[in-house]
Amino acid sequence: MRPIIGITMGDAAGVGPEIILKALRSNEVYKMSRPVVIGDAKILEREAALLKDSVTFHIIDSPEEGVFKKGTIDCIDLSLLPVDLPYGQVSAEAGHAAFCYIKEAVALALEKKIDAICTAPLNKEALHKGGHLYPGHTEILADLTGTEDFSMMLSAPKLKVIHLTTHVGLRNAIDLINPDRTYKVIRLAHETLKRAGFTQIRIAVCGINPHAGENGLFGNGEEEEKLIPGIRKAQEEGIEVSGPYPADTLFFRTIRGDFDIVVACYHDQGHGPVKVLGLEAGVNITVGLKEGIIRTSVDHGTAFDIAGKNLADEGSLLEALKMAAELAPKNSEEEM
Repeated sequence: MRPIIGITMGDAAGVGPEIILKALRSNEVYKMSRPVVIGDAKILEREAALLKDSVTFHIIDSPEEGVFKKGTIDCIDLSLLPVDLPYGQVSAEAGHAAFCYIKEAVALALEKKIDAICTAPLNKEALHKGGHLYPGHTEILADLTGTEDFSMMLSAPKLKVIHLTTHVGLRNAIDLINPDRTYKVIRLAHETLKRAGFTQIRIAVCGINPHAGENGLFGNGEEEEKLIPGIRKAQEEGIEVSGPYPADTLFFRTIRGDFDIVVACYHDQGHGPVKVLGLEAGVNITVGLKEGIIRTSVDHGTAFDIAGKNLADEGSLLEALKMAAELAPKNSEEEM
């Protein structure tokens, strides 16, 4: 009952190929899933030579052709890049290729040929140079699946965070928050944790202002206008959610065990506490995609400064693969 996970290679000039090959050295990955890499076989072969990995590359056209055994990398080869692509440099062709890997993974997920998507990092500047003007993975996935109500969720040991807004300026983020968005993200948090096997799901909402507004002392009543009506609507449906709470103490309380997940109001409010716990342990999850598509990702960037130097840590990708396997629907391998 191992789900098939499509691993997109990310920006090939970064550490994506390296951390993929390192992660696929793990017996645990193959015990819990059937991984298929979606990318460029030539780039992966170059990386394997650099790492001195004695692996076999099995080029396939569709996931059901995979052998799914450690030591053999099943790869859907889009063959988009030259083998001598420079490390650590922004390029339009690498940005375009990274987009194409995601597009192929989404198509396979919509066809139910893979059960989840796990993404290696892309570079936003390269993505834009390649003609794809998206803020990041989350927005690409939402567009390709026709999803309107989605959110970014971060997971680290003892802390899970879901966001009301992400890749927008702070002033725009506050404008975008409204009771309906608050309610929908609370529901997404509840449904995601329920799918992951949580029996009691305790959700806490961050305030927008310092001290969550402190009864109108700070801000202009944003908590009362934008957050509390959405919280109350979710409570009326039986969801265990409370707040808004001051952000400066809420993350500590959640790590202590008082809550299972925090609803953050904007990007840095949620990302900062997770990344303090360690980049190698963080997982980025897109929730709410149509057709129930699960997507997880590393919670770090392309690390151009260490690309091609055998210095990248695969820990975050291993955690992302584990989370993808936990959240994905489990189809019988005999069906393949």
